[in-house]
Amino acid sequence: MVLVCEHASPFIPEVFGRLGLDEESASAHIAWDPGALDVAKAMSEALNAPLVAANYSRLLYDLNRPPEAATAMPERSETYDVPGNRDLDDAAKKERIAALYHPFHALVAATIEDVQKRSGQAPALVTIHSFTPVYFGQKRETELGILFDADDRLAQLMLARAPGFTRLTAEPNQPYSPADGVLHTLEMHGAEKNLPRAMLEIRNDLVATKAAADLVAGELAGLLAETMAIMDLETGRLSRPAPKARAVW
Repeated sequence: MVLVCEHASPFIPEVFGRLGLDEESASAHIAWDPGALDVAKAMSEALNAPLVAANYSRLLYDLNRPPEAATAMPERSETYDVPGNRDLDDAAKKERIAALYHPFHALVAATIEDVQKRSGQAPALVTIHSFTPVYFGQKRETELGILFDADDRLAQLMLARAPGFTRLTAEPNQPYSPADGVLHTLEMHGAEKNLPRAMLEIRNDLVATKAAADLVAGELAGLLAETMAIMDLETGRLSRPAPKARAVW
């Protein structure tokens, strides 16, 4: 399989002046998915799977959004204004798209192709995210969301077997759904190649420390490994691990 973490970092280069945000806001959940990279790295190790992870804040460019989406470079995120994204002209937008969006997704595509060549079979594509426990003042009870688009092969198997692998309660298409436009990476790279695919959303207070993230990662890695083994049996394929490599951009 190939793992992707689009919101892995809160980093904003100095040239962007923190996009006009104070230090607290620039490191808050609006800028990245806290805990997601720790989970993704631990899963990568446990599954022997390559990981593509972003090195820039999603406020500069949200790599899980297409260039035409208003939320790709948001002027406002939840209750936070983002002054550095206000009134961007076409040239500034194109510069960010060229510098951030295209190289990242080119690497995702190349990693999928490499795994397919090495293993002789189409890999599963799994994206890893975290979400805030309180959103617009509303508490969220969801612990683990398993999101899917029109292809739910991987997600439904994971949902059915989750209680046997993780203490987190798994829910389908929560706390977001395809209607929220959050499945861009899955659809862009998975639909054309007919890859089994799913998006994992973990409530970030449950992965707030490295120890907690490692624990959740171990549970989810076990769930994914079991799910892929079942899929291989159903399709008559023999399981072969992805190459031990990690592509980080």
